Amino acid sequence: MMENGKSIRVEISAGTVFKILLVLFCAFLLYYLLDLVLVILLSIVIAAAVEPATRWFARFHVPRVLAVLTVYVLTVLVFAVLVPVFVFPIIADLSDLVTGLPDKLSSLPLFSNPPGAISVFAGKLSPNDIWSGLGSGLSAIPHGVAETAKLVFGSFFQLILVVVISFYLAVQPRGIESFLRLAAPVTKEKYVLGLWQRSQKKIGMWMQGQILLGLIIGILVFLGLTIFQVEHALLLAILAALFELIPFFGPVLSAVPAVLLAFSSSPTLGLVVVGFYIIIQQFENHLIYPLVVRKIVGVPPLLVIISLIVGAQLAGFIGLLLAVPLATVMMEMLGDFEKSKYLVERTQEKANV
Repeated sequence: MMENGKSIRVEISAGTVFKILLVLFCAFLLYYLLDLVLVILLSIVIAAAVEPATRWFARFHVPRVLAVLTVYVLTVLVFAVLVPVFVFPIIADLSDLVTGLPDKLSSLPLFSNPPGAISVFAGKLSPNDIWSGLGSGLSAIPHGVAETAKLVFGSFFQLILVVVISFYLAVQPRGIESFLRLAAPVTKEKYVLGLWQRSQKKIGMWMQGQILLGLIIGILVFLGLTIFQVEHALLLAILAALFELIPFFGPVLSAVPAVLLAFSSSPTLGLVVVGFYIIIQQFENHLIYPLVVRKIVGVPPLLVIISLIVGAQLAGFIGLLLAVPLATVMMEMLGDFEKSKYLVERTQEKANV
């Protein structure tokens, strides 16, 4: 290669070629074993979530194995109670909402007598057409016996793996740290353990904030919609609590079905519900966040939005569960990189002086 009339010779050593091939091989292996990697990562997250309860039992001198087993059994029992008491009624409520919503929306002026340019698309935007399109999309789901069995048992097998691996990591004292020591290079072992401890703390603070925020908002929405006699108040309250996971846009999105249902009953009720959700939003922004959530949230809201979108796109439901933890780890790594870069620059400036 020539540069300013001088030849420059570029040599690539065998070691460099070997490293490139090794990186490519690891990338291929990671892609090939992606499902297993996701299972292991989810197991680590679950084991980390179980750790605080395990430590609480340890205060009463409960053996670690028994403490972890108790946490798992209690979790199963809670789900066994929640499913018939709450989940089944919510599913029935959701079925009623989906069944009756097209007719209710058809009574709104937007669909029955759309103004201006909207009238051009009114036929295409009718609720019945939207629901028909949704039904067509659902019919595309594999319905063959073999494909359905493969889908169900594949998911069930992954669930069993997650339970077994997370239980093993939780039972071992410092089980996650021991696994990270095995997986990390010796030279990076100390850094990896420190990175995990810092990330785990931030993830825990974020989870505390989201659970507390969702619980408060869900209760307030349920009480308000019940007082205003809006249909499906429990379902809409749960929706509001879950959508708090999405910063900025979540509260607005959760308000849309409630406002539509209220307007389908009467314009006055619709305006009241709009005002109610605005009050809830102001209450959240000026009271809950400053006093409670902001003190314990450890993950930036924009990072949450981006990570949830990317996680869902790449790995579906498991990607959603892993999105924020992995984004938090990457945020910590980028922060460490910036700090090391700053220290190098400062060292070079001092050396030049």
